Amino acid sequence: MTPFVWHLVGPPGSGKRTVGLHLARLTGAVLLDNHLFNDAVFKPYGADGLRPIPAEIHALAARVREAGLEAARLAPPDVNQIFTSYLTNRPSGPAALQRVRVLAAQRGATYLPVWLECSVEELARRLPLPERLERAKMRDPQQLRETLASAGMLAPPRDAVRIDTAALSPADSALLIVYQGGHLF
Repeated sequence: MTPFVWHLVGPPGSGKRTVGLHLARLTGAVLLDNHLFNDAVFKPYGADGLRPIPAEIHALAARVREAGLEAARLAPPDVNQIFTSYLTNRPSGPAALQRVRVLAAQRGATYLPVWLECSVEELARRLPLPERLERAKMRDPQQLRETLASAGMLAPPRDAVRIDTAALSPADSALLIVYQGGHLF
């Protein structure tokens, strides 16, 4: 059977990890959310989701992410994977999208990009929720607005499934992803 790689992309608070957890339960895929890699560096640094993280800490997290992506590329063919990302309009955004797409191709996997969309007002409402603290996630609504204004959000590619996570529950979003991907488990 051909492996599957889902790439859940959305701004902070859009539900990438939550939808990913539901998708993992439905499919048996491994969830490789962006904080799996980031928190290996963010936690020892003391990131609290409120104060900015310096560039040198982001550079360390990028090294951890590269090691994780290499391990993911070497995964056995029966391992399906779910990646999560916040991809901006900066040059790193399209490059990160391409890295996961290439990883899927190197594995001989079917790749499905999924854009999780949500209004800024709903994102700002979600950010202060206590569960975001445990993963050193952004929690300041003003920081979110500034980040979205300066970095934006990468436009979805033509092959992306688009889901409004304010309109659907995480469980229904995961079902839609499986259905839209044409893959039944």
